[in-house]
Amino acid sequence: MAGPSGKPNPAAAPTLRLDKWLWQARFLKSRALAASLIEAGAVRVNGTRVSRPGRDITPGDVLTFPLGPRVRVIRILALGLRRGPATEAQALFLDLDPGPITPDPLE
Repeated sequence: MAGPSGKPNPAAAPTLRLDKWLWQARFLKSRALAASLIEAGAVRVNGTRVSRPGRDITPGDVLTFPLGPRVRVIRILALGLRRGPATEAQALFLDLDPGPITPDPLE
């Protein structure tokens, strides 16, 4: 992020657009779909509803959004440099939703 002089501030935390991160992390197939989801008000960042696809996010932010029949709750671990393979995308976040509880077959 640039300071008043226009030069980058090395102390500033790295940021990335929310729609771009959702696309890079492979939650949605295109940035346009990500932007539509955000503009509809379906995405929350740290519990606050956002409607701007260009909202900056940083590692440590928690995102909540619907995806198919589930509501995903994830913590951002890293900002991607590209939309790489699925294994690379999975390293960008931590899934905070434990998912459905399945009964133990031994009980």
